[in-house]
Amino acid sequence: MASKPPAGDPVQDAPQVTAVQHSAAGLPGVVHGLRASQAQMGLARTARTLLKVNQKDGFDCPGCAWPEGDKRHVAEFCENGAKAVAEEATLRRVTPEFFAVHPLSDLADRSGYWLGQQGRITHPVYLPEGGDRYEPVSWERAFAIIAEELTALDSPDEALFYTSGRTSNEAAFLLQLFAREFGTNNLPDCSNMCHESSGSALTETLGVGKGSVSLDDLHQADLIIVAGQNPGTNHPRMLTALEKAKAAGARIISVNPLPEAGLERFKNPQTAKGLLKGSALTDLFLQIRIGGDQALFRLLNKLVLDTEGAVDEEFVRTHTHGFEDFAAAARAADWDETLAATGLTRDEIESALRMVLASRRTIVCWAMGLTQHKHSVPTIREIVNLLLLRGAIGRPGAGVCPVRGHSNVQGDRTMGIFERPSEAFLDALDQEFGITSPRHHGYDVVRSIRALRDGRAKVFFAMGGNFVGATPDTRVTEAAMRRARLTVHVSTKLNRSHAVTGTRALILPTLGRTDRDVQASGRQFVTVEDSMGMVHASRGNLPPAGPHLLSEPAIVARMARAVLGASSATPWEEFEKDYAAIRDRIARVVPGFEDFNARLAAAPGGFALPHAPRDERRFPTATGKANFTAAPVEYPRVPEGRLLLQTLRSHDQYNTTVYGLDDRYRGIKGGRRVVLVHPDDARERGLADGSYADLVGEWTDGVERRAPGFRVVHYPTARGCAAAYYPETNVLVPLDATADVSNTPASKSVVIRLEQSPAD
Repeated sequence: MASKPPAGDPVQDAPQVTAVQHSAAGLPGVVHGLRASQAQMGLARTARTLLKVNQKDGFDCPGCAWPEGDKRHVAEFCENGAKAVAEEATLRRVTPEFFAVHPLSDLADRSGYWLGQQGRITHPVYLPEGGDRYEPVSWERAFAIIAEELTALDSPDEALFYTSGRTSNEAAFLLQLFAREFGTNNLPDCSNMCHESSGSALTETLGVGKGSVSLDDLHQADLIIVAGQNPGTNHPRMLTALEKAKAAGARIISVNPLPEAGLERFKNPQTAKGLLKGSALTDLFLQIRIGGDQALFRLLNKLVLDTEGAVDEEFVRTHTHGFEDFAAAARAADWDETLAATGLTRDEIESALRMVLASRRTIVCWAMGLTQHKHSVPTIREIVNLLLLRGAIGRPGAGVCPVRGHSNVQGDRTMGIFERPSEAFLDALDQEFGITSPRHHGYDVVRSIRALRDGRAKVFFAMGGNFVGATPDTRVTEAAMRRARLTVHVSTKLNRSHAVTGTRALILPTLGRTDRDVQASGRQFVTVEDSMGMVHASRGNLPPAGPHLLSEPAIVARMARAVLGASSATPWEEFEKDYAAIRDRIARVVPGFEDFNARLAAAPGGFALPHAPRDERRFPTATGKANFTAAPVEYPRVPEGRLLLQTLRSHDQYNTTVYGLDDRYRGIKGGRRVVLVHPDDARERGLADGSYADLVGEWTDGVERRAPGFRVVHYPTARGCAAAYYPETNVLVPLDATADVSNTPASKSVVIRLEQSPAD
């Protein structure tokens, strides 16, 4: 039987700290996943739902974007996948009666955890101008309100259309089509905050802003470097692929400021050995200082160049451009500077070099630990340089592997959710629909916040997500959002963004991945693209959370009809009735999706999108070749007495969704306001384990950004570094502290000082 939601916010004043764990998953992972599922769904619904996760005839997990192989396990999900499904398929409900007794001021005082635990939203609700709480509203009136505000704008560029990575291909394609027919490229998305740096670097160097490897490539690799990533919490099913690669002889280097349990040992719950003992994964752990990765890879490149026979000269000569400039910069790499930037020893770097030289098939995987720094794009370019030197692009078992964090964030970008679309994409869209898309660039996430702050944007529409909770500089972002004329959120559950509104606000409840979707032409399915470019169908199997929910494609189609009216020749009503009609149009606009519907029918497990560097060693860059790059080495310089903070997730968390208040692998229980600090760094500041400190950000603008009351945890981080959970620490990330080129918030390198809390 499912349990009721918490009546009040749990007290988090005194988190308990126990020993750090050195293995991930196993029987405890099974128990925790099933316990969370039972609490939200009850036993029967848990069984019926989890057995459909990531199956060919089931639904795609609403969690991470890790791919599935052709052969699926009966239980093709991880602990955090079970939690993600449980949160969506919950039996708890947020009804109009809930909003009647919880005014906006009450919602604003609640934690994100409490809001999310209340359940699925069942009716569209509206906050009128001057109102103090949401009230029920009809769908017709809701779309009329949106039309009123959008058509009253002085320019279409005063509207923002944000997309979360959970949005399906079909809904994303319709949203970008509507936005462009309306007249704007203001299509910020969650990719702006995560792998934008990856896309920027890979597009410039390889010509495709996505990873170049498949699941089979991982299984065939000789060496896998996992940098700035914690797969045990953020992509747990990746551990199975690493285990299989290890069994085939691969070696693994982990590069991270924190030791992570999942990369130490994986206890695969699908096998007897896994439950009893597990498999050691990491062969070499490089505990790097935050932001030192570019310096590390630059020195490795110098050492490869200095090693006779280590460079794949034929590949470099035939397929690359810019080698001489790159080689001159790499040969200038300095050992002393690298050791200072990375905190590593000479022996550790030389050990990594030996493993690189011994490998013909090398894959480098990374995530937010590399993409959220000022110098993230040059860092990823330097990784590409290493792989180009070794001829490790377009070779089986080798390549780049940026691991996406949300289940369709890559697909949304493929569908055109991008503020800087290519001319080729816009030309194809215009030809297909007879429209004239705007050619000037729109706003990304950071520029959207600035536009709201400065009064240049007045309507904010979000297709899923928790924009306020995910974005930097919390006080600035919330003040900016409150300046909007209208905020609209298409959502399944409550989050912080629903409590930070414009003058008027709407919450539009939508179907989730687990929900059965029936339209006028019959039962529908949607599609997603995983982190490795595989496209496949997703079919929900549960009755919707209530009769008043609309699907995401239906919401976009009805909004478009209300706003554009008779002036639009786009068949929005047809698209709502039958999603196959949307896919037919995608097939004629987006390269790689030709015969979309037919290919899905022929391949229940999905199909791979083309990738020129991987498939044919063809590089669609400006030079027509893979580009070596040469950028100055950068790393954070931290003033004396300060620390460099990285924001991260707990194990009981997915993006901004908080499932619980524990971080089991790191030994944290019953609270989230903790800061992990090396014992020596803490002692130098007079902070005992268990004391409390305020985290105070320091930035060039001189503004004090403070996150008060964090329990100090003595933890084996790299010296000079600290870590704490977001969204609680987003308040410390300046809006203008962003990555060069990609404009991604630099949430992994925040200079802070620790001040003992007054109440401690």
